[in-house]
Amino acid sequence: MLFWEMFLGLQISLGQLRYFYDCLVKFTGDQVEVRGYTNLRMTFSDEDVARTFTIKYIVVNTPSAYNFLLGRPSRNRLGAVPSTFHMKLKLHSLEGKVITMRVDQKWCASAMKTV
Repeated sequence: MLFWEMFLGLQISLGQLRYFYDCLVKFTGDQVEVRGYTNLRMTFSDEDVARTFTIKYIVVNTPSAYNFLLGRPSRNRLGAVPSTFHMKLKLHSLEGKVITMRVDQKWCASAMKTV
């Protein structure tokens, strides 16, 4: 799931959005405004190695503390292991090395100010 503010911040062309046929509902029971879906090439990297995947994101217009959510199907395809407590995501590179992604809270804060 990619949130609308981040979609705008990435300056992705609106022409990349495709129609999404279903509706989404929040835990509160309210419906979420779905703007469509798009396929994005995402590179997961740390200082040493990287791996690139194409991931389908549903683009939604709802307030969130997150920029995007990586769903279980994508995490499984990546073979990724998330730890919300440690704010890290680990996965293997094509060479078999472990990629450790860490949250950069300073970058996140500055990126959200530019949106």
